Amino acid sequence: MTDAISNKFSNNPVITSEKNPTVKLAKALLTQSRQRKKAGQTVLEGVHLIEAALQAKHLPQQIIISYSGLSHPEVQALLASLSEQNLDNQLTVVSDSVYQGITTLGNGVEIMAIVDVPEHNLHTLKAPITTDCLILNDVQDNGNVGTLLRTAAAVGIKNIICTKGSAQAWSPKTMRAGMGAQFGLTIYEGIEADEVLSYLRLPIYATSSHTDNIIYKQNLNRPVAWVMGHEGQGVCEDIMKQATPVALPQPNGQESLNVAIAGALCMYETLRQRDYS
Repeated sequence: MTDAISNKFSNNPVITSEKNPTVKLAKALLTQSRQRKKAGQTVLEGVHLIEAALQAKHLPQQIIISYSGLSHPEVQALLASLSEQNLDNQLTVVSDSVYQGITTLGNGVEIMAIVDVPEHNLHTLKAPITTDCLILNDVQDNGNVGTLLRTAAAVGIKNIICTKGSAQAWSPKTMRAGMGAQFGLTIYEGIEADEVLSYLRLPIYATSSHTDNIIYKQNLNRPVAWVMGHEGQGVCEDIMKQATPVALPQPNGQESLNVAIAGALCMYETLRQRDYS
């Protein structure tokens, strides 16, 4: 460990009890969706997600690190960055055993941060959304939601609407799958499916296995909203009846594609038509 980091943090009191309030809060946020909603906070595990938050100017409320983690080079660099932003007082050093008792990861760099979840309220918008949008209609798997958010960020789609049945966009599992893409997006969660389209002034396209309307025949050279539906049931009727159903060709006759794969194909076809035709 560098002398500067060593002198600054290695002599911090080391928490050895899981009853410490910061430790208890982190454990609850990592494991309980209800607690995340109540507190309006989530946990970022690992250097990459914390760096993504800092890059987006989204500063942690608390940082928890294992004592042995202090010696990791990536952690030292991150701690130096935190010091520059006067976040030293938010740092809690815990024993290795306490850290292992709360982390949801296996082997890795032992640092996590508690952050506030950004609040975006669709009901308070002064005008309907008229730029590209991704709608997640009851997509329940955290990995699928995170992958879709990461893809949306990659192609430049900023607005995300999640209906009530979708996995939490800011849960630790979804954050890991999204690799911190959430910090570059405007995410509206908990929206009733039958209300979603009233907030849009866009052509709506929904993936469906019950149409011959192939994606490559669509004109996507204008702002659109893509709808990705439940992994088993697809897009709900309330949304589908107001959307244009679109099919992804499957010449070998598979029943359906994984929703994250389907979403990526749709979003990248949109990008191709506009910028890479």
